[in-house]
Amino acid sequence: MVSQLVDLSTGNTIITTEITIVEVISAFNRRVREATLTQEDYELVRADFDALCGSEYRFVSTALPVLERARDLLEQHPLRAYDAVQLATGLIANDTLLGAGLPALTFLSADTRLLNVAITEGLVTDNPNVYP
Repeated sequence: MVSQLVDLSTGNTIITTEITIVEVISAFNRRVREATLTQEDYELVRADFDALCGSEYRFVSTALPVLERARDLLEQHPLRAYDAVQLATGLIANDTLLGAGLPALTFLSADTRLLNVAITEGLVTDNPNVYP
């Protein structure tokens, strides 16, 4: 699994669950419906996102181990379903990286509640909203 998650030549890898694709497209379309993103701009950001999915992101399958871990997280913390899947993916990827002797991942989210749970679960976190 580590070879699928990490590109050692770049030093950085973005690891996420396949559900991220659905979440991002949902967010883009919500912005179109709210008229804060034009259809033309949607097409551009959608194309950029599709390109990034193919070149920059490493996707973890939303398979049974991830879903079981997400279920356990939902029983312990007040999370939304997709947030639990994202966190479960991060925890499993982190365990895999550490088990291979690689550095811990940094769990990135703009959701403070999710970050607090990630910290409780032992992950290093970062919030992109704290940077100018």
